[in-house]
Amino acid sequence: MGSVVISLDAELGWGYLDFDDPPARVESARSGWQTLVDLFEEFDIPATWAVVGHLFLDDCDGHHSTHPAPDGWFAKETGLWRSRPDLRFGRDLIDAVHTSRVGHEIGCHSYSHPQFGNIDRAFADAEIAACIEVARDYGIELTSFVYPRNDVGHRDVLATHGFTNYRGPSPVFRESILPKGVQTLVGGVYTSGGSLLVSPTVDRYGLVDIPASLYLFSFEGIALEIANHLAGDPIVRQAKRGIDQAVKGDGVFHMWLHPNNLDTEYSVERIRTILAYLAAVREQTGLTVETMGDVAAKTRARQSPRPA
Repeated sequence: MGSVVISLDAELGWGYLDFDDPPARVESARSGWQTLVDLFEEFDIPATWAVVGHLFLDDCDGHHSTHPAPDGWFAKETGLWRSRPDLRFGRDLIDAVHTSRVGHEIGCHSYSHPQFGNIDRAFADAEIAACIEVARDYGIELTSFVYPRNDVGHRDVLATHGFTNYRGPSPVFRESILPKGVQTLVGGVYTSGGSLLVSPTVDRYGLVDIPASLYLFSFEGIALEIANHLAGDPIVRQAKRGIDQAVKGDGVFHMWLHPNNLDTEYSVERIRTILAYLAAVREQTGLTVETMGDVAAKTRARQSPRPA
């Protein structure tokens, strides 16, 4: 039997620091975060919350003069976000995760959300070091990492700072020539599709790559309405299929999302439906729901590093 992992990109405004016009759902990030905490507690399901490091702070001058980011990187903090602490800080939300009876893992999503494939090593090192410092002051040792926008880079920096694992790109969708939304429609509505399970591996730096299986909000808008009319929500169908495959197979079914995805009643019900199904299957079969850190520990114990 395999296992199920859920990871979250917990970022508030930082996910759109480099956007001139961020999507409206950023305004739902705080409420979505708390809703997810409540849903995970309702169904007793742990998750890995990859948190942007700046959210550990409850105050900041916005300048970050010792950070080697390019000029203007933090400009929003002293400009557009000057009166928006709700987008810059999230200590109260981290508290809700940390004190939850479920036993969540708090991981790292960088300090200020740059794309690691586009920055130099000094920038990457500063991002990781800053995260470790603020989390350690809070009493948390970070071991799991989720790359901003899934842009993998500077894995050696993660290893140097003691991380054990990261969420890698999805091989499920990467191998197809179809756009992700079309793949979801085809796999979730019209066919049984292939396997959604992934196999964690140890890379050359000793880090465990835990690839994503399914982004829970990869299929929205008009196409979703059409699919719902034909055969129900394809994301829910895919999620249930992945959970069922985890019962029968040996791999990991790894779902992920952002708290800001929960911006409508429908989006909340989608996640409630998936979590309810997962809880029911776990009860019936003994399926394991684990964190990225749990998966990494087991994988490192049985595998040797592989070439990059």
